[in-house]
Amino acid sequence: MHDTLVIGGGPAGLQAALTLGRMHRDVLLLDSGEYRNATVEHLQNFITHDGRDPAELRALARKDVAAYATVSLREGRVDTVRQTEEGFEAVLGAEDVSARTLVLATGVRDTLPDVPGVQEAWGREIAHCPFCHGHEFAGQRVVLLGESQQSEHLSGLLAGIVGELVTMAQEDVVRVERTSPGLRVHRADETVIEAGGMFVATQVAQAAPFAEQLGLDLLPSGAVEIDATGHTSLPGVFAAGDMAHAAASPPMASIMTAAAAGMVAGAMCHMELATR
Repeated sequence: MHDTLVIGGGPAGLQAALTLGRMHRDVLLLDSGEYRNATVEHLQNFITHDGRDPAELRALARKDVAAYATVSLREGRVDTVRQTEEGFEAVLGAEDVSARTLVLATGVRDTLPDVPGVQEAWGREIAHCPFCHGHEFAGQRVVLLGESQQSEHLSGLLAGIVGELVTMAQEDVVRVERTSPGLRVHRADETVIEAGGMFVATQVAQAAPFAEQLGLDLLPSGAVEIDATGHTSLPGVFAAGDMAHAAASPPMASIMTAAAAGMVAGAMCHMELATR
């Protein structure tokens, strides 16, 4: 019986494990090896790590966590999480692991617009967050693909950064082709637009079924509802990273905010354990 199971090996889960390890908690970190930013070559907007490969950041974080003897890391996909009389249990194939508390940091999954070529350019020439990728398209033509309301929002954020903004509805685009560098956007009217990059709105859903399995409260955004301290609706369960946010705060997906949320969840988890 561990003190805490941390499920998810991205920035939120790694930071939660580090925080708990520094408090000498017996922690098992379970990492499926799947990450929302797997196709991203450079993370941005993170002091001291601006431009670093996200995989390198994870490797450095793992090295930090490994320095704490009470924290262990296991690679593998968790199938099921359930509550028990003593705490919580995670099922990995034929094996069960248990802990008194649980930190979920499993992230979300993006469903991209159904346009040929978008998947291949996702995380490179095509992005969804101007804070993470807007500067890289400075002075270039950028296409905004999607609903008019979302495009208006992005237009305001990118004004003064990119050279030209072109708004297109999804049905107006036949396919997207990667060039070197940039994109070639083929339109339904048979015209072609050369662009430095594209922003799209994605449909977001929980990357893992654990919130549903545990009956956690969800928000209209699809995220797990937490309070300011990372507590979910189920005592003993905390959530951090892109998968969760407070009702009063809109989702703000970034590596820095995910790591910060992991630190808060880890600290509050330790406090809860200390008062039992």
